[in-house]
Amino acid sequence: MLPEFKDIEKAARRIEGFAVKTPVLESPKLNAITGGRILIKAECLQRTGSFKFRGAWNMISKLDARKTPGGVVAYSSGNHAQGVAAAAQIKGLPALIVMPADTPMIKQENTKSYGAEVVTYDRATQSREDIAARYVKERHAVLVPPFEHADIIAGQGTAGLELAEEVAARGIGLDDVLVCCSGGGLTAGVALAMAELQPQALVHSVEPAGFDDYARSLKSGRIETNPRASGSICDALMSVAPGEMTFAVNRRLLGEGLVVSDAEAAEAVRFAFEVLKIVLEPGGAVALAAVLAGRIATKGKAIGVIASGGNCDPGLYARILTRAL
Repeated sequence: MLPEFKDIEKAARRIEGFAVKTPVLESPKLNAITGGRILIKAECLQRTGSFKFRGAWNMISKLDARKTPGGVVAYSSGNHAQGVAAAAQIKGLPALIVMPADTPMIKQENTKSYGAEVVTYDRATQSREDIAARYVKERHAVLVPPFEHADIIAGQGTAGLELAEEVAARGIGLDDVLVCCSGGGLTAGVALAMAELQPQALVHSVEPAGFDDYARSLKSGRIETNPRASGSICDALMSVAPGEMTFAVNRRLLGEGLVVSDAEAAEAVRFAFEVLKIVLEPGGAVALAAVLAGRIATKGKAIGVIASGGNCDPGLYARILTRAL
């Protein structure tokens, strides 16, 4: 069954005390540049450095450790991996994570630091789903997918619920909400929350160029795929295609999908460091990049932005900040 807003409310209660209620930032300089009010939900400050802990804990916390001795298995380019590993550690469950070999080392090491076992694969030639399925069968484990599960979507939707409640408390009605998008779980959860709490707001997926499967899918009305599985600095946003469950939600609730270049994502990372004083990884900065690059009208508007993660490889981060990329 598809998740509903009531599932997000339940998830909010479930994650309370475990997930961080991240701040909503507003910068006078950014407002002056855009001519609007830009409200940034800083999920880079979330537990494990991204929004992914929300969905992972919402699903894993419901498992009975006595009935799940094989623990959990997940596949991820890094942020979901860390969220699952941390949630499993809290729950006292073993975790095995299937990660691309080219995942930034900081994400691999952080995942291991939560006690998870990491197995790498070549994302260009191997199927992460097949590898994970094998381990699930061998270990009698539970698969925790990155986006294609009602509990995952509902958990991610708590970020949208918090954003909607915070801006309402400030007396603001959002015109648009921009969400960094890969498989679409965060986008779907945020869209469900906004439809209930800020129904006038139009939610947009934001993706890196070359991996704009969601933008193309929303345009065609059917699930489209990307021709390649790697080749962007936005390593967190390179899913091959939208999930069937997430697309069923998003095709009904989203506005136009937006697309930014790697260079624009890098500029947003620099802006976040220099002006907002937060660390974003390129994939976590594409929604902000869409604002800075003028992909959406901002003058006189209130725009919500989900800054989804800050787990950036140190070497890449240094090259971005020094414009050496």
